[in-house]
Amino acid sequence: MRLKPLEAEYEIGEFDCGDEDLNEFLLYDAKPCMNLNIANTFILEDEGRIVAYFCLLNDKISRTEITGSRWKKIKERFPKSKQFRSYPCVKIGRFAVSIAYRGQNIGSKLMDLLKDRLIKSNSLSAFRYITVDAYLSAIPFYEKNGFALLNEKDMNEHTRLMFFDRMDI
Repeated sequence: MRLKPLEAEYEIGEFDCGDEDLNEFLLYDAKPCMNLNIANTFILEDEGRIVAYFCLLNDKISRTEITGSRWKKIKERFPKSKQFRSYPCVKIGRFAVSIAYRGQNIGSKLMDLLKDRLIKSNSLSAFRYITVDAYLSAIPFYEKNGFALLNEKDMNEHTRLMFFDRMDI
């Protein structure tokens, strides 16, 4: 298997993760997002077949979005002189594994690889957290991979904001 960035000339073949929104993002939105510098997509391939993909973009955790005690806990992770109104993040915009590869722990392995590459990269920009707007059905997957719910404001939504603190590794 090989992980590679989506490029303009890449021919996106068949992909079905069981969720139409995630399938359609890869087919119709990944390249336009890349061309507009909104998000970068990465594809995990196995002998030319798409096994999984994820996309990354910039984000922030801010005081206006987080309620009560969770914000206090985030703020306490920083010295007094570095307690700001927001903190930089990398957001996982989409994360999907093909139905054909389910049950092989590929999602968690890919998440570990993603975290490792983000943390070890010599990026020009720093970030503290990784965020994701997790579908309700995906919350157990993200929790298993070290993410926590960020607030209660989105309790009745179809996605929940979750975060991972890279300093917890």
